Amino acid sequence: MPETSAEQTILLVDSDIDYLEWATKHLNAEGLRILRCDHAEKAAKVCDTTDVDLVIADIPLQPFDGLVLLRRIRAAHPGILVILTDGFPTTSQVIEATQQGAQDILKKEALTFELRPVVENALRELDQRRAAIDTKSSLNNPQGKVKIIGNSRALQDVFKIVGRVARTDAPVLVSGESGTGKELVANAIHEYSPRAKNEVIAINCGAIPENLLESELFGHEKGSFTGAINRRAGLFEQCDGGTLFLDEIGDMPSSVQVKLLRVLQDGTFTRVGSNELQKSDVRIVAATNKNLAEEVSKGNFREDLFYRLNVVEIHLPPLRARTDDIPLLADHFLRLTIKRNNIPPMRLSAEAMDHLKNHRWPGNVRELENTIARACALASNEVLLPSDIEFTKTFGDPEKDVQDPTVTALKQLAQAAPEGKDRAEWIAEQLNALAQQEG
Repeated sequence: MPETSAEQTILLVDSDIDYLEWATKHLNAEGLRILRCDHAEKAAKVCDTTDVDLVIADIPLQPFDGLVLLRRIRAAHPGILVILTDGFPTTSQVIEATQQGAQDILKKEALTFELRPVVENALRELDQRRAAIDTKSSLNNPQGKVKIIGNSRALQDVFKIVGRVARTDAPVLVSGESGTGKELVANAIHEYSPRAKNEVIAINCGAIPENLLESELFGHEKGSFTGAINRRAGLFEQCDGGTLFLDEIGDMPSSVQVKLLRVLQDGTFTRVGSNELQKSDVRIVAATNKNLAEEVSKGNFREDLFYRLNVVEIHLPPLRARTDDIPLLADHFLRLTIKRNNIPPMRLSAEAMDHLKNHRWPGNVRELENTIARACALASNEVLLPSDIEFTKTFGDPEKDVQDPTVTALKQLAQAAPEGKDRAEWIAEQLNALAQQEG
């Protein structure tokens, strides 16, 4: 534990006595006092009567849960840091806990490795953080509004950023490969923001022709172009007070980028065919599967617009980087498919689940959803086997950042072949020579 100027006090709150014993021994250090409690109400009273620096509380508690305890502590004692734990924290729990000012949310199965360093970091930051955490934000839907499925650490980190940024009006850029769920993140930011009562509207910037995209976003006057038979309000007017999600922002034409930049700078724009300034109060969340910094260097995207959009970046990891979420996602899509198609109950065998976890998922979550739907449609019995799982054929190289090391080594070996030498023959000779050396 880090050295401090005075003794620090940690309060452990959990209904599992064995866990309390383990955590006490695991965190024990000089200059540290550890208190224990198995009841949420008692824990709140301890915080009221004792100088506690850090609370580590389980979410499933009695007579109220750890999220309620967090709110009570943050309201009465904003200087106390709180870390929450749970077996499988939900999307809403992670976002809500972050918004309420939790220092961290940890999965219980990872505590052996994560608890001590997280606690050390919390105690190290304690003196700087005592005075300044907003405790007014409140959410009242523990069952969860957001339809993002997953408990992996990588996804929980995304939820935490969502919880923090949702309270502000800062533009957000959501990056990640196609099919990772970028629109769901945009919806989560809106639903947990002060704008939640107003509209959230999505538009795919790459799916609309340039001349129509400008009209869709900013509106047009009657007669401004062929077919403009009436004045029409654009999405910035329709979405006033709400959130506008600009999907595939990297495909936005340069002429439209100029007008978007102006809206981000001063909240004003003009309809197509008009010089009259319009005002709009809209929160922008943009998404892309491109490297926008690279697009800027190529001259395909405005640098000034990039910096305006990229105030906060949220990167969604590909499914292959969070394989722990595949069983949850697969079960979710299985239940969804059964309900949508009104078919008899089905389940995935353990072998089928392993088959899913071993796939690289170039199409990410969208590919997994389609794979489950196809398996349900073609299966001959209620238990889905590996033979029922047919993966989508891919074209080209869908994941440049992840390559088979054997293939990479063979490519490098082929490139080293002497000029005029048949590459296949050269590789065979080198592999034979290597085999003889190892033999």
